[in-house]
Amino acid sequence: MPVHGSKGSQGSQGTSSRGFGLGLALVSALAFGGSGVAAKPLIEAGLDSLYVVWLRVAGAALVMLPIAWRHRSLVRTRPALLAGFGLLAVAGVQACYFAAISRIPVGVALLIEYLAPALVLGWVRFVQRKPVTKAAALGVVLAVGGLACVVEVWAGLSFDALGLLLALGAACCQVGYFVLSDQGTDAGASGGEVPDPLGVIAYGLLVGAVLLTVIARPWGMDWSVLAGSADMNGTSVPAWLLLCWIVLLATVVAYVTGVVSVRKLSPQVAGVVACLEAVIATVLAWVLLGEHLSAPQLFGGAVVLVGAFIAQSSKPEQPTSQAPDEPDQPDEEERETALSRSGRAV
Repeated sequence: MPVHGSKGSQGSQGTSSRGFGLGLALVSALAFGGSGVAAKPLIEAGLDSLYVVWLRVAGAALVMLPIAWRHRSLVRTRPALLAGFGLLAVAGVQACYFAAISRIPVGVALLIEYLAPALVLGWVRFVQRKPVTKAAALGVVLAVGGLACVVEVWAGLSFDALGLLLALGAACCQVGYFVLSDQGTDAGASGGEVPDPLGVIAYGLLVGAVLLTVIARPWGMDWSVLAGSADMNGTSVPAWLLLCWIVLLATVVAYVTGVVSVRKLSPQVAGVVACLEAVIATVLAWVLLGEHLSAPQLFGGAVVLVGAFIAQSSKPEQPTSQAPDEPDQPDEEERETALSRSGRAV
């Protein structure tokens, strides 16, 4: 006779897991949001932005190398997941974004890139065929609208088609980050083996580092810049310290907490919370770099916070459980439909 846990205990466990996931998502947004603040002084000190990106990913890959070795079985069991994560979630986002800001204003590129939560909702609803709550959809609309104010999108309205396509490419790669971070959770629910998130991140960074090495060609970089110092709003900071910030906090910590938060929450909710990255980046630039905040930016930041709060408060629809005295089994057609909707092969 099956033993069922009480609804109260299940609910408290779900709430605790959700709260933990939300905390990780906020830590990830804070870590990712600080990358630009640490990178800008290095760029102004003489390092090309593409070299900074390569140092960021390659350094993080070296840090995660022992974890990659520990989870080396993933190369055999999940090669497509590792390659996709490295191509899209690491190299693709970085390369497309930096190529985009070379052609269109940074604020416009950021706004287009952070259309990713809306694209994630479309993926979940129409590709995975899972329900999307109204709260999550409303949160996306508010977050994108508030983000437009934060980046002051009206300040740069002269676009070119290639720049817009590159920014949209960054958004699509970011969708890949959220979707691939959630891969394997269905297998865990059905008793299968869930790929370890640390292993996925480690190999994703290794793949991304290899791809970015081809793109950035770092052998032409002026390494002496890292031995000097960089100016941060009038304060001289060792360049190596900023590099450690970018590698350890803005990459390793950011990716680890971000991937785990997606598994604890959902791709659509974690995507909306990730919009806080732009708000955090703007605030940190104001505090550490002396960049001012206008009234529309403050208003937009508040709207993004409201959108993130609404989205994280949404709860997925729970399937109706079958009564114990009705042990009817689904027919073959119903079983095939259920399996196809969960993304598993029949």
